[in-house]
Amino acid sequence: MTSAEQAYGQGHAESVVRSQQWRTVENSAGYLAPELRPGLSVLDIGCGPGTITVDLAERVAPGRVLGVDPSAAVLEEARANAEQAGRGNVTFEQGDVYALDIPDDSVDVVHAHQVLLHLTDPVAALREMLRIARPGGLVAVRDTDYAGAFWWPADERLTRWQQVYRSVAQANGAEPDGGRHLLAWANAAGASEVLPSASIWCHSTPAERAWWGGMWAQRIVDSRIAEQAVEGGHATPAELEEISAGWREWAAHPDGWFAIPHGEILCRVDD
Repeated sequence: MTSAEQAYGQGHAESVVRSQQWRTVENSAGYLAPELRPGLSVLDIGCGPGTITVDLAERVAPGRVLGVDPSAAVLEEARANAEQAGRGNVTFEQGDVYALDIPDDSVDVVHAHQVLLHLTDPVAALREMLRIARPGGLVAVRDTDYAGAFWWPADERLTRWQQVYRSVAQANGAEPDGGRHLLAWANAAGASEVLPSASIWCHSTPAERAWWGGMWAQRIVDSRIAEQAVEGGHATPAELEEISAGWREWAAHPDGWFAIPHGEILCRVDD
């Protein structure tokens, strides 16, 4: 197991990967989309099941895209997704964000979505990403800010979910509110030209509530997060069951609304 995989508190339970399968450039990398064009080379770090990676490959074809993730198992899903989409310009490899086997100054776009907030040393990871990007190229990063999540109707069980999730992440040495730190991390990593921005996920339609609420109802009781919450003394199994019930009730509520903000940075590498 790589150091990056050890730090990944989410794990790869079915409920975790299910949430990752939903992600595309449109809903998760819109800030980067205007910079993409045919012929660019792209490295997608922490690619998971590869849905964003495959979308990137479509947008830059015939440019080559490489997806890297510490988990060999989830990369099999990524390869299957690429094959189903008919994308021949994308490949996937196991790797560690802190020590990538990629030459200096060799990639046009280095992308990472929901990666830095799970790491114990996000600045070191950003330095590695900047090393790989060629002069004039981009490093593009987007991360959640869990403390900024908000929802309706108010429910103490969902407030407890937020507390438990953040406590587990912090106990791992990670930063669950990574979105607000991205600019500071980029500056600390030595990025010279940084464009910061923010965007939001909102889940409010019946289908969105069923998907998001159902996913968290399962994840909070059956995933690495749940295991660490109990082992670390952050919550009892009974509390997690209560939180799970809160998610199911929220998903079924006709007024249910949930939003979670994300920070974003585009780092332009000096020519």
